[in-house]
Amino acid sequence: FHMWTPDVYEGAPTSVTAFMAVGAKIGGFAALIRIFIGTLPPEAATVWVPVIAVMSALTMIIGNVMALTQTNVKRMLGYSSIAQAGYILMALAADPFTGNGVPAALYYMLAYLFTTLGAFAIIIMVENPAYAKVNLEDYKGLARQNTAVAVTLSLFMFSLIGIPLTGGFVGKFFVFGATIQAGLVWLAIIGVLTSVISAFYYLRLVVYMFMFEGDVARETMSRALTTTAVIAAVATLILGIVPTPWLNLAQQAIMLTTQTLIAGG
Repeated sequence: FHMWTPDVYEGAPTSVTAFMAVGAKIGGFAALIRIFIGTLPPEAATVWVPVIAVMSALTMIIGNVMALTQTNVKRMLGYSSIAQAGYILMALAADPFTGNGVPAALYYMLAYLFTTLGAFAIIIMVENPAYAKVNLEDYKGLARQNTAVAVTLSLFMFSLIGIPLTGGFVGKFFVFGATIQAGLVWLAIIGVLTSVISAFYYLRLVVYMFMFEGDVARETMSRALTTTAVIAAVATLILGIVPTPWLNLAQQAIMLTTQTLIAGG
């Protein structure tokens, strides 16, 4: 369940943490898709799908429950990333029965890519260099000092929850839809319930930014960080409002990959 992740997220420089949150996860799941969907024979699904489904459920539950207790934002996102892996595993388990699971997983990972990069860009802006930690207390009053930054970070939190008009919502919609079509209704229910749990700790950060007073006088408004946050925010909204072209691209990518694997023997 990658329980080392929160410790590494907290201890590593935030820029490194951002890379680990996105690059390592996408690379790992690309390998899983290559093995389970592209290499194993279809009849093997009766063996590995139940295992992946149980792992998905446990990952979502453990990740979200542990994230509830965190006060350090990077540790919170570390446990959150464990939970996000569970949603992607859910789509992987559904694919052999519907053919829609892997495209849904790719769409979800695309939304997760932009959401996470944008969130970490803002975390770097707010990070306190004196002790290299980012606690919830550090976000008190952020909305009063820089409303745009607070609103943008809130958008990323909404996407991670799966609130409508964000890429995260559409990604979860596709994942849950594929899971239900595959007959794994129990797994989809767990996914919905754990998403509700996640709302508590994601929205807690939003509450700290908008509902509390505080001194957040350590923003690092570099051009690179600002550009990253803006691009990520725009992409998150586009994926949430105009999903069809990007889902079609994901489906085409799967078709091309499958054809390549077949041609390669």
